[in-house]
Amino acid sequence: MSTMPAQGGHSQACCNIPPVVSKGYQNKGSYEEIGGFKTYVTGPNDASKGVLVIYDIFGYFPQTLQGADIMSSSDDHQKYKVVMPDWFKGEPCPIEWFPPDTEEKQKNFGAFFGNVAEKVPAYMKAAKDKFPEVKEWAILGHCWGGKVVSLVVSSPDNIFKAGVECHPAMVEPEDAKKIKVPLCMLASKDEPAEDVKKFEANLAGVAKHVETFDDQIHGWMAARSDLEDSRVKEEYVRGYKTVLTFLQKNM
Repeated sequence: MSTMPAQGGHSQACCNIPPVVSKGYQNKGSYEEIGGFKTYVTGPNDASKGVLVIYDIFGYFPQTLQGADIMSSSDDHQKYKVVMPDWFKGEPCPIEWFPPDTEEKQKNFGAFFGNVAEKVPAYMKAAKDKFPEVKEWAILGHCWGGKVVSLVVSSPDNIFKAGVECHPAMVEPEDAKKIKVPLCMLASKDEPAEDVKKFEANLAGVAKHVETFDDQIHGWMAARSDLEDSRVKEEYVRGYKTVLTFLQKNM
């Protein structure tokens, strides 16, 4: 399905991921205000490349923060400054709303999101001003953030060198036709397989890595990852290694 193998020689290009903590994770980064948003910031001060992370609907979950820390420090060849804004202003989606299997939950769920894609350019201007040493940026989105990635990197004003979508919600094959930068999509078993296949086919003329983690649920690289399950933990690690390998090859 992919134009780049997930394992083999590519896996040696990056990463010594630190031991993943199943519970009681202690963040390596800190919180700063950037562009009017509380932001989780992690990574070395001399990093020349950066990643904007769009978290999933549950906000600053330990599994999501640990993923940001992994990206900031695991690549042997390239360190990243990783920033994760709190788009929800401290009020993430209540976990009781998921899955949205009642009419009330669906109504709440649908009303929850603002148009974050429109906020990204102004936020990134502030981030670039704050971290002038970072010369190139990528964008990574979990869940609904995957849709944000598709919209942002296909904009005429796009400043990102690469995009990554982890278990993306609302996979729309038509979005891929507008994407002109390298893109990595890591799907779970819960994304519609036919939509993922069509999305990949529509990524024409760009470096791409599209892969489905067949035994993982939507959210396995973020808040819904049960890291006490050894198989989930294994695929969580492999997911982040795949992301780092892709970024190293395409930034």
